[in-house]
Amino acid sequence: MAWNEPGNGQRDPWNKNNKRGASGGKPGVEAALKDLFKRIGRMGGPGGILTIVVAILLAWLLLTSYAVVGTGQVGVVQRFGAYVRTVGPGFHLKLPSPIETVQPVATSRVRAMSDQIRMLTRDQDIVTVDFNVQYQVTDPQKYLFSARDPDGTLNEAAQAAVRAVIGAQSMDDILTGQGDANAPVPHLGTLQQQVRDQLQHTLDAYDCGLQVTDVSLQAITPPQEVKDAFDDVVAARQDRQGLIDQAKANTSQDIPNAKGDGRRLAAEADAYKAERMARAQGDAERFNLILKEYRAAPDVTRRRLWLETMEDILHASNKVIDGSDGRSVINIENDRGEAAPAANLPGVGTVAPSGNGLGEDADKGKQP
Repeated sequence: MAWNEPGNGQRDPWNKNNKRGASGGKPGVEAALKDLFKRIGRMGGPGGILTIVVAILLAWLLLTSYAVVGTGQVGVVQRFGAYVRTVGPGFHLKLPSPIETVQPVATSRVRAMSDQIRMLTRDQDIVTVDFNVQYQVTDPQKYLFSARDPDGTLNEAAQAAVRAVIGAQSMDDILTGQGDANAPVPHLGTLQQQVRDQLQHTLDAYDCGLQVTDVSLQAITPPQEVKDAFDDVVAARQDRQGLIDQAKANTSQDIPNAKGDGRRLAAEADAYKAERMARAQGDAERFNLILKEYRAAPDVTRRRLWLETMEDILHASNKVIDGSDGRSVINIENDRGEAAPAANLPGVGTVAPSGNGLGEDADKGKQP
């Protein structure tokens, strides 16, 4: 039988016959309440809407009532958008979202930003500066809530710091390192430290929870129109520095050598002094001995001294003058400096080697 066939209304899904009165008018209040209670009862049963809603609520509570903060991060807990607390790495319970939310912030990671700016130097020249800044988050609460864009704020503050420090130098000072002798040009490392200090001072004033770890001025170049001329200046500066370094190296090598030579000459002078003093003392003692002998026998000593003196003078001479009418024994050397064997020379007498070179009468008392 179809559901809308005439009958007692048992198959009518809307139960129209029960809701209407005998006269076929509108249902009464009592019937409407009874129908409402029946509907609520059906919703609470297995598979009803209320069961689905409760399951969704339980899943929402289970999935949003905890937070996991990774290693090297901290979690900033907000309740209805307001800061509540900061939690470290690990598993943490919280009120379900959106009541409480946890925003992780990496505090151990070193962040970096690079930029390039064109600026004026102290002498109104244009230079291009490439720089790099490395920084870390030290206060997550200030990082999230003290500035709308802390990373962008750091970029702007870094540009201002570079302009302030580099703009105080002239182009020649920056590119060649030459300037006023009374105001030496800071080294590149000093300029980088000045930029870092000024940037950190600005960030502290903004109270944005950032700490600058390093500032690097990677390149400072002139405009392209004059780049070749400045490259020549830089090359000349490098050549000059190379010559200075070479001169210093030569100085460091020559000074020890000169000191060594000085010590050697001083030692040789001391040795010569000792030798001369010893020789003078020996000569003095020899003279005293000769003087003693001379006082004892003046003629003999005088003759011996004369003979020794003549021997010293004539021992290297190869010319001999015979004044004894051929009665002397003469020592004749050959062209090799060797003494020739003794020979009898007619009209001269017997020639034999002589120890003193003065000649001695071999046949004394004999006539030829």
